[in-house]
Amino acid sequence: MHIRTGDTVIVISGDEKGKTGRVLAVFLDQERVLIEKINMIKRHTRPRSQTQTQGGIIEKEAPLHISNVALYDPKSKGATRVRYRVRYEKDGDRQVKVKDRLSAKTGEVIEKPAEKRA
Repeated sequence: MHIRTGDTVIVISGDEKGKTGRVLAVFLDQERVLIEKINMIKRHTRPRSQTQTQGGIIEKEAPLHISNVALYDPKSKGATRVRYRVRYEKDGDRQVKVKDRLSAKTGEVIEKPAEKRA
């Protein structure tokens, strides 16, 4: 899949068209992505004694289908497709295969998003 957790994406179709946000989660089996502050829904919850102290209406993000988003390219300020380039780097006495993600519009390397480690 061409979109990873932490990427900045732009919504290309639907009610949220034109909005940009950071990807919070990618669900590979459902082909959906969860984007920060995009596709907000209201969840009505009951008060629970063990997990929640009070009930109410909670606003949270709902997943969007992967076909409705595209990677955001800050250089061209719009949506772009992803291309890949394989190159080899020397690591001591051996060669290491490195796969870069490129913007199809500008040809620039798309940096990997910083991963959060718990």
